[in-house]
Amino acid sequence: MKRLDPKRSVVLVVDVQERLVAAMPPDAMTALTRAANILLEAASALGVHVIATEQYPQGLGPTVPTLREKLTAAGAPILEKVEFAAVEAPGFSAAWEATKGRTAIVLGMETHVCVFQTVRELAQRGVEVHVPIDGVASRRDDHRQVGLELCRAAGATVTTAETVVFDWLARAGGDAFKRISKAVR
Repeated sequence: MKRLDPKRSVVLVVDVQERLVAAMPPDAMTALTRAANILLEAASALGVHVIATEQYPQGLGPTVPTLREKLTAAGAPILEKVEFAAVEAPGFSAAWEATKGRTAIVLGMETHVCVFQTVRELAQRGVEVHVPIDGVASRRDDHRQVGLELCRAAGATVTTAETVVFDWLARAGGDAFKRISKAVR
């Protein structure tokens, strides 16, 4: 396994939307929000590209405001979709190609549906995929666990947000390290 290269990585935020968030266990959402904040802060500090999706926003609402604000600041395209796999969303291929990414860090919900199907499709396309366990949620924890197992079976590395960002950094020291360490606290 090679060290994660921030210049070849893309953070993919899948369907963290208002009405869907309301159905998630509070502890899972606390963890997901923390992981998303860490990954997006690191992405900003290290120049990592970000892409986001929204599943049927007319029914599930928009991305939660705090996350949407960070996505907007990152210049991330937010792609609407009705497909479960984010890679099938209109505009995804062009957005992905623009990043020149080779590795996807996938977070969002639900783990056993949209996250898993996205991971499977990315892996089948030759993309190295990492799924932070603290960055995904499902309405039921057993569904979350099955989703993580399916992601692993599809070829993803199951990891944590902190593991990803410190692998990107590779060393302590400097402004990016200080900024990311502050986000981790």
